[in-house]
Amino acid sequence: LSDRVTRGSIMSNDKTVLAQTNIASDGSEKRYYPYDYLFVHSVGYSGKNGKTGLESLANFYLLSSHVNLIEKTINEFQGKKNLGDNVITTLDVDLQQTASDAIGKHRGAVIVMEPDTGKILTMVSQPNFNANLVDERWAELISPDNTKAQLVNRATQGLYPPGSTFKMLTVLEYMKENPNTWQDYVYNCNGSYQNGDYTIKCYHGTAHGAQNLIQAFANSCNGAFAEIGMQINSEKFRALANQMLFNSELPYTLPYNQSTFSLDGSSDDWEKLQTAIGQGKTQITPLHNLMIVSAIANGGTLMKPYMIDHVENVGGQTVKKFLPSAYGTLMSANDAQFLTHLMSQVVEIGTGSAMRGASYTVAGKTGSAEFEAGKETHSWFVGFAPADKPKVAICVLAEESGSGGAVAAPIARQVLDRYFAKYGQ
Repeated sequence: LSDRVTRGSIMSNDKTVLAQTNIASDGSEKRYYPYDYLFVHSVGYSGKNGKTGLESLANFYLLSSHVNLIEKTINEFQGKKNLGDNVITTLDVDLQQTASDAIGKHRGAVIVMEPDTGKILTMVSQPNFNANLVDERWAELISPDNTKAQLVNRATQGLYPPGSTFKMLTVLEYMKENPNTWQDYVYNCNGSYQNGDYTIKCYHGTAHGAQNLIQAFANSCNGAFAEIGMQINSEKFRALANQMLFNSELPYTLPYNQSTFSLDGSSDDWEKLQTAIGQGKTQITPLHNLMIVSAIANGGTLMKPYMIDHVENVGGQTVKKFLPSAYGTLMSANDAQFLTHLMSQVVEIGTGSAMRGASYTVAGKTGSAEFEAGKETHSWFVGFAPADKPKVAICVLAEESGSGGAVAAPIARQVLDRYFAKYGQ
């Protein structure tokens, strides 16, 4: 096809060109990316060393040509190439730039999605690289001495302990096992929880005092959740995690890594304590974390994430349209409503204070995930807005950056502010 068709362009949701084919005077073709670094992990690149991202996924559409038959015949008769179709994505340039600026020098990822459609509006992974210089800098990018791992899309391939964002699942399991008594739960937090030889500390040893379940979730009290972890049934907890797509394939068409949950009936107390607070062997990608909060925002139903809206011929006529499709139900509407209430309290009275005072309401969860002794924690924020009628869901992960409330939440706030300034409520 590439001998007969000039590869089409990839465009944003407002038809800003993100990738195009430039033709030199000698007829040679080179792929050009107007934004250099900005879309390299979503649009991808096409060069001597293969194709990634949408350049790979949409390869067939970009090399198909739906110019009118007369023009096609004349071009073929004259030995000229026909122009390939253009792929219009769901990606928003303003939000992508805002997310990239907000995460700045932090390694990590920002993803934004519409929970009721599955459209991915933004996908940023840091550190990145210049899509126009991949071929020239290939040896450097794949060198074993390169510790930055720029080729890894941290949004979909980065596996991290979920930290306190995982308490969404822990609290849901506790509520399911104690439907009539969870409202009576009280834990007196003195800054740490002791179980035999094991100690679980709250972030910076904060003593939260008397906490009911809603307060414990809002303040991200590790002591309360460690105690809860000892009370819930490990096999049932594993079943819930699997229901939320841990240890399984995700409905996503580009490369990603599977999240893992290892707790089962044979696990010891230490693993129970660690798992309940999102530590230990549990690992998740930002994409998967976003899918879980999107399902909560969408009343329990997960929409399949996608990045191609439609394909047009060079004249602007739509030749293929991609429609939202549901993956299935991850939880009941009641479960989703319960979690939405708890996540709203995180913002109103808890660790999500960076979201307070916005012109819109937010339901969210912060996380500070320990991964190696002596290193700073990974910083998480997942959430959606407006809390009562969600239009947008977001996940931010900043590696080795400290608390989710102090770092990831303000990054998310910048992106959400830009979204609502542009699209309204």
